[in-house]
Amino acid sequence: MADAIITLRPARLADVPAIHALLREQAAAGNLLPRTQENLVRHVRDFVVAERDGAVAAVGALEIMGPDLGEVRSLAVAPAFHRQGLGERLTRALLDAARAVGLKRVMALTYVPGFFGRLGFEVVSKDDLPEKVWQVCVKCYKFNRCDEIAVMLRLDGPEATGASAVA
Repeated sequence: MADAIITLRPARLADVPAIHALLREQAAAGNLLPRTQENLVRHVRDFVVAERDGAVAAVGALEIMGPDLGEVRSLAVAPAFHRQGLGERLTRALLDAARAVGLKRVMALTYVPGFFGRLGFEVVSKDDLPEKVWQVCVKCYKFNRCDEIAVMLRLDGPEATGASAVA
């Protein structure tokens, strides 16, 4: 499958069932939090999909949390496409989108901080992310026992070199 052409593109409403199925599978495995189809419809413009032969192979979203902060979320790769660089390609595309709208920081809550570390993100305290905590986390069923790790990438300043080029 590695030699097949995989393209990245903005998600469409027609992709929502496939995005939902992929995210539901990853949520069931404990890799991310679940999202409803209704939520995905409302946020479809936040998503980028990796597509192969008309099928969604991977997905990720950039949600704007405030005037300078965005979040990479719902990053998932179908098992058949693991270890092909799709997560990195999607994340770099989302970082480019963050730069395009003028965000200065991008964060993620993750179980795999090493993945984000390879892209220049650093582990931070959730206390450094009040926009996320008080808009989203406070409504989460895991709020008082969150086991995700917060990571952040600054898109301004000299430390922003980790993810500046799109592969």
